Amino acid sequence: MAQCLKTIIGVIGASRPTAAGAAQAEQVGRLLAKHGVVLVCGGLGGAMAAAARGCARNGGEVLGILPGPDIAQANPHVTLAVPTNMGHARNVIIAHTAQALIAVEGECGTISEMAVALKLGKPVIALPGAPQIPGMRLAATPEDAVRQALACLTADSPPCPLT
Repeated sequence: MAQCLKTIIGVIGASRPTAAGAAQAEQVGRLLAKHGVVLVCGGLGGAMAAAARGCARNGGEVLGILPGPDIAQANPHVTLAVPTNMGHARNVIIAHTAQALIAVEGECGTISEMAVALKLGKPVIALPGAPQIPGMRLAATPEDAVRQALACLTADSPPCPLT
């Protein structure tokens, strides 16, 4: 994998998360900002907005890969919006852009992002309530998910084991 100037971790998940899922996503965003990581997401509502809020409120950068043609569609916490006008196909862009993905709840769209990332050989970490597919890793807490994602991207660490 080519070296990036900044670490980019994706947060994917439910468009209508539970209260617990929204809290998890916001905490993941907060932790990513604390570690100086750029958060990439779909830029809209739900888990994406919660993660973006946590990141942006803590000084982090949020890259929103939007499904439509208009940057005005982005949630208010996105700091860099990329309008694709590609609908769900933008999920592939998110998976390619992120160096690792953290899933917070979700359904078919989340599964598609997880599957593409795994096919690309990228780590996918799922919090409780996220869809489960072969090859992904499980995390018990937002802290555990961020720790695992960062550990998988550290050149000095051993390969990340699958759970």
